[in-house]
Amino acid sequence: MVTGVIKNKIDKIWTDIWAGGITNPLTVIEQLTYLMFIRSLDEKELEQEEFDHMTGSTGKRIFPASSTGQSMRWSRFKDRDPREIFDILSQKVFPAIKNMKNGSLPDFSENGEMIELSDPDEAENMEKTAFARYMEDAMFLIPTPQVLQKIITGLEDLYENDISELDMQGDLYEYMLGKLSTAGQNGQFRTPRQIREMMVELLRPTPDDTICDPACGTAGFLVSAAEYIRKNYEETMTTEQWDKFSNETFTGFDTDRTMLRISAMNLMLHSISNPEIDYLDSVSKQNQIKGKYSICLANPPFKGTIDAESINDDLKAVTKTKKTELLFVALFLRMMKKGGRCACIVPDGVLFGSSKAHKSIRQELVENHQLQAVISMPSGVFKPYAGVSTAVLVFIKTDAGGTDQVWFYDMKADGYSLDDKRGEIAENDIPDLIQRFHNMSSETERERTEQSFFVPKQEIVDNGYDLSINKYKKVEYIPVEYPPTSEILDELEQLNEQVTNELGQLRELLKEG
Repeated sequence: MVTGVIKNKIDKIWTDIWAGGITNPLTVIEQLTYLMFIRSLDEKELEQEEFDHMTGSTGKRIFPASSTGQSMRWSRFKDRDPREIFDILSQKVFPAIKNMKNGSLPDFSENGEMIELSDPDEAENMEKTAFARYMEDAMFLIPTPQVLQKIITGLEDLYENDISELDMQGDLYEYMLGKLSTAGQNGQFRTPRQIREMMVELLRPTPDDTICDPACGTAGFLVSAAEYIRKNYEETMTTEQWDKFSNETFTGFDTDRTMLRISAMNLMLHSISNPEIDYLDSVSKQNQIKGKYSICLANPPFKGTIDAESINDDLKAVTKTKKTELLFVALFLRMMKKGGRCACIVPDGVLFGSSKAHKSIRQELVENHQLQAVISMPSGVFKPYAGVSTAVLVFIKTDAGGTDQVWFYDMKADGYSLDDKRGEIAENDIPDLIQRFHNMSSETERERTEQSFFVPKQEIVDNGYDLSINKYKKVEYIPVEYPPTSEILDELEQLNEQVTNELGQLRELLKEG
């Protein structure tokens, strides 16, 4: 858990960077991401050296054995003169990371030139890590040696005194991501942690699942799924399952390379060393993935820009539109295996929109697959990014129908205030929602006036596949009886008389004074 002390230390680092002229929160996080990654490389090297010393073996090294290569290690440069640190990072470490392959950094010659691998074929076959793949167009933007030294000192203080476990690193990064208060260039924004965890709890992933977020942003959904699996299966997972967990279980796509760098780092801090994080416009013709994943978790962009000509024909066959919120629902169905499960966030317009494209995607879910739940969320959930009303759709890909009835839940609170500050409050429907979802047998007798209820498929069909909760929820009006008008007038006269008397008493007191 990130305590107040840790938050204050992170805020101090943040302030130092802002004072240096970097005011975009995304850029701040990106620069901190680079430094955290550089430090993590040295930690891995130290662990390998300790292991080699204990076993007498010689494992693979990240840093070259030369003096220049060893000078790039965090532990070797962190206490040097600020100008030296700045030169080492900007001229050596940063360029080396951008060319990192197979987990190793390149070396430099005495005149400062990067040494290429001697065998061109070997260089071509070497693979870059998920993080290193998206470093090629990264820029080192920390302006001065003094600002850099303050950041390094602040990070060292955090790591030395406050961060002792892997989970804490992830929590720290989550707190930093929480400072993103504006949407990205394609309308993507960070989904609140409690909403992500709720959606993961609804699907309950296992170590045998393959999980994808085709609009991953900062990889929050993948991180929440990873945390759930570790929490519930850590003691029983096999070696093969752990290997799959680190390399194959999690896949994310995005069209923003900055987001890809941040998401790869976020996953690395949660023990997922080599996730499948790729640059891909998921709804375009480039994406040919079909029937691959057992779980999809996503909050796709609602106002993404897309070229109509580039949209995958498979998706247009389901819903002919340029609206990304509709195309992504069709995409989930295509990318999942038969029996695959999805929990995704959609704007309310998807639930009741009257266009042919809106109706066709809803009809597809209800008629050809199993739509399990529609969870209506309060409009302030995504503040301060946006005030749009949203819902969570939960469905199973069957290709053979299966929707007999749909469960609706009216979420009114998520444990946080619904204003721009989003402070913690006592009211929280999420535990109740999860408990009800996983005990559907006790939901069948609920009335439409309650917070959750079932609606038969035929009723939804008769309403043009409308999935908005207000279409089916009944409001219970409690009659209020008021006294006769004559009694109200008598009461008003008595009050006026009382006011007149008290004003008279006040005047007498003033005269006496």
